[in-house]
Amino acid sequence: MTNEPDGLIDWKAFAETRSLLGAGFVRILGYFLEDGTKSVAAIEEAMRLKDSAKLVMPAHTLKGEAWQFGANRLALLAEEIEVAARHYVEIQIDPSELVEKVVRLRPLFEATVLALEATSPLVERRPVAAAQRNALGGMRLG
Repeated sequence: MTNEPDGLIDWKAFAETRSLLGAGFVRILGYFLEDGTKSVAAIEEAMRLKDSAKLVMPAHTLKGEAWQFGANRLALLAEEIEVAARHYVEIQIDPSELVEKVVRLRPLFEATVLALEATSPLVERRPVAAAQRNALGGMRLG
């Protein structure tokens, strides 16, 4: 596998992780998908509450897990949120400046999940048009 032009996944890092985890790979990938969903929701909730401190841990968790699977764009965005949130905690201000980044997080996470699931032998294969339609919120293509 080669890197996708959109840079969602570093397939070399992904393959290394897959090799290192061996038989536990599918289980650990499943944890990432579950934990990532929880982390994104926690980040969104922290933004609604304007609570910089509550942004830090879920962003940190998402960043680390994303790096592990080669999800570079997701990891970088989570890292930006984490670093900024830590700074806002130190200077005691709300994280309002992070709204744009947090808004980009869920769609990026979902696109990353689709890319990762496409590599799993346990995921039911769907025709490309159906996968694209789901990614676009049910819109029909063509």
